[in-house]
Amino acid sequence: MKSTNPETNTTPSAVSRRKFLKGAVVAGGAAGLVASSNLGFNIRTAKAAGTTWRIQTSWPGGIGLQIFKDWCNSIADKTDGELSFKPFGAKDVVGDFQLFDAVRRGVLEAMNPFTLYWAGRMPASVFLSSYPLGMRNPHEWDVFFYGLGGLEIARGLFKKVGMHYVGPIHHGPNIIHSKVPIRSIEDFRGRKMRLPGGMVAEVFQAAGAKTTLLPGSEIFAALDKGTIDVADYVGPAVNYSLGFHQVTKYISMGPPGFMSLYQPVDLMDLTVSNRAWNKLSKQMKRFVEMEVHVYSDMHHALIQKADQEAWPKFEAAGTIVTRLSQLDVEKFTKLAVPRWFAWANKDKDATRIFKIQLDYMMSGSLGYVTAEDIKGQHLRYG
Repeated sequence: MKSTNPETNTTPSAVSRRKFLKGAVVAGGAAGLVASSNLGFNIRTAKAAGTTWRIQTSWPGGIGLQIFKDWCNSIADKTDGELSFKPFGAKDVVGDFQLFDAVRRGVLEAMNPFTLYWAGRMPASVFLSSYPLGMRNPHEWDVFFYGLGGLEIARGLFKKVGMHYVGPIHHGPNIIHSKVPIRSIEDFRGRKMRLPGGMVAEVFQAAGAKTTLLPGSEIFAALDKGTIDVADYVGPAVNYSLGFHQVTKYISMGPPGFMSLYQPVDLMDLTVSNRAWNKLSKQMKRFVEMEVHVYSDMHHALIQKADQEAWPKFEAAGTIVTRLSQLDVEKFTKLAVPRWFAWANKDKDATRIFKIQLDYMMSGSLGYVTAEDIKGQHLRYG
């Protein structure tokens, strides 16, 4: 029989666990993140004991879905069974575009969507994932979320609709598959093109494309049937596993070093219903937050590794890669900038987020945007 401390009515092991957890939370930073990812330490809180979250991702298959499931299946071990994630792939419980309501209504406790999907419901969310010619590297988005206040703003937005935005999750740039070669911005004119909606679709509409909104799980069938002849989706590894090489011949990207002009850093996230989130202890909430940050790093790295392995497969399948030019970058920029401001002017929250990002892009750190680029543009709520 274990001895107990008469003053606290706890066992020595329970006391040591609490001391360890407190130290891990206070330490924070990289050390805390590594610990949460690699150590199966116990977080003993009766309030969270035996909790299971049903979480559906937007990944329809491939390496993205496998990484997601592996991560979800690791949570019970890391928390000694106090918190478990039950993973579901795209459309397993509800359709991709129904995830928002499914979490709010309790059909699911959490979701792992492409954040951009909510642009129609929440205009500010268009700035919580990369947009045409905006910030172009994962670390720039980490600076926005974890250094410039973006995370707190995102959480405030989702709190209004009954959810808690835990954190962003990187995966990589998006690429374009097509049945015809796309070698310049003019080649998009008249093409039936799948895009995720929002600002991205509007920029391509301005370039002359006829856009349609489809979840990733429906792209192959649409290409196969000829409903569309051009489709944006994620990176080469996932797209190869979905069979896009079977129904298209070309991949179009930006100039070397700039794979995607329109979504160079596509972001997903983990969002939880407030009901589920508020049932967790403070310590468990901190664990989940740290774990999502680590998962984002590992998710991104593993997908990039898989992408490197996928390129030779596309080559063997006869896929031809074409690249847009620097002149196309300039043309896309002229189309994109007015739409940045149009979306930023939809409400005060969108303005607030975009202003932070614009200042960052115009700073000496990045220099992506000049005063000449935005001449004549104004922020309504600025």
